[in-house]
Amino acid sequence: MNRVTSSARDDASPVNDRLAVLWQDYHAKLLGFIRSRVESTDVAEDILQDVFIKIQKSLATLRDAARLESWIYQIVRNAVIDHYGARKAFEELPQSLAAPEPGEEEQARREISACLVPMIETLPAPYRDALRLSEIDGLKQKQVAEALGLSLSGTKSRVQRGRAMVKDLLTDCCRFERDHRGMMIGYEPRNSDCSGCP
Repeated sequence: MNRVTSSARDDASPVNDRLAVLWQDYHAKLLGFIRSRVESTDVAEDILQDVFIKIQKSLATLRDAARLESWIYQIVRNAVIDHYGARKAFEELPQSLAAPEPGEEEQARREISACLVPMIETLPAPYRDALRLSEIDGLKQKQVAEALGLSLSGTKSRVQRGRAMVKDLLTDCCRFERDHRGMMIGYEPRNSDCSGCP
């Protein structure tokens, strides 16, 4: 019995030892990195705790030790993005906001809107992450810049490029009908395989 317990402890020990070293080497750097992107030190410390839990769970799967630092920072960036997304998801809509009955134009807009998230998910990661935060989560571009660790001008450029990519996907997918003001009033799919279009 004692031999099994000792063996289990020995198996966990290298991972725990490695995690302790990582904590020592990266704690201050990662906390500073996160703190520069979120609203308070308390939130940054909570995110950092979550990051180290993820590192502990996945450390054994990292095959290339040379990629350790970039792997850790990718986990941190994803955790910051998740923080902003979760915070936005829990903000309630005001009760005074009544949803109008959809007419044909509104119905067409809703159907096309349903295409946007699947289309955004097909974009390369830099554009996908920027659009998720700005267009889906509704963050201001300054907050997106902070979350992604980019300059404001770099963020604006990334969001605009992502929007252009989604517009191209929509144009390839559907033929749009517009009124005299240029507002969309209807659409017709060009084919049945349109990255999530109805």
